[in-house]
Amino acid sequence: MNATVPKEPLDARDRPARLTVGVVGAGRVGPALAASLQLAGHRPVAVSGVSDASVRRAAALLPDVPLVPPAEVLARAELVLLTVPDDALPGLVEGLAETGAVRPGQLIVHTSGRYGTKVLDPALRAGALPLALHPAMTFTGTSVDVQRLAGCSFGVTAPEELRLAAEALVIEMGGEPEWIAEESRPLYHAALALGANHLVTLVAQSMELLRTAGVAAPDRMLGPLLGAALDNALRSGDAALTGPVARGDAGTVAAHIGELRRHAPQAVAGYVAMARATADRALAHGMLKPELAEDLLGVLADGAGTTGGPGSQESR
Repeated sequence: MNATVPKEPLDARDRPARLTVGVVGAGRVGPALAASLQLAGHRPVAVSGVSDASVRRAAALLPDVPLVPPAEVLARAELVLLTVPDDALPGLVEGLAETGAVRPGQLIVHTSGRYGTKVLDPALRAGALPLALHPAMTFTGTSVDVQRLAGCSFGVTAPEELRLAAEALVIEMGGEPEWIAEESRPLYHAALALGANHLVTLVAQSMELLRTAGVAAPDRMLGPLLGAALDNALRSGDAALTGPVARGDAGTVAAHIGELRRHAPQAVAGYVAMARATADRALAHGMLKPELAEDLLGVLADGAGTTGGPGSQESR
């Protein structure tokens, strides 16, 4: 790697190739990234974590790396990964900077999708080099995460003079850098949450309903179907829409809502909301005929009105 950092600040192109690495926050992400950097030749030297789960993760993915307080992590490492929850990040950065833990020339990297590098301004004022490297991947907290980083896109935000350093770190972890402007970070993160986090909820609900319907192995039933749907969506976008909503089968949708109301009333609001969004997209792309959409939207309005949720009146 051509862009790394010594203890005294130098031009990014002049820094030595291998870094000591520290992790502040041994959640699911930090130990996996540090383990990946270790495979690339860097040397994890310190990790901080509080919960029992954090301690176990650190021991499993970074064996023999000492568990120390956050300030000590910064004292030992040239590259520091801040892998704490989004809401905790600003306070952590301010606290580390105010206590003098941040050193000039130190690479301070956070992995939050929500923030760019502005959240690292307190560290920047202390002389640190700020990078935002967000892996667009869901993490389990196990060794499988290191493997999944191969080919993973990273949302990268960095000062112009550190772009080479950011790119090199991502590539060394097996990832692909995708440059995100500072002002676009919240939208970027919302898009990922909409796709990945909500997908987990939808799949879990679907499996529960299939079990209620008597399916013994809902995961086996859904695997090929959802895999094909995802592949089609990634390849074709809205052209991949199928099912009763896209076809305008209002009677089928009404039957669905009736069954959900009887067996899983908590799922009605989500079904109706996603059906409305699907109908809007199908209409916009000419897949749903307007004359069929009227009855369909009426069914969905009726379904929304019976859920009792906070959006019921708005749906009408």
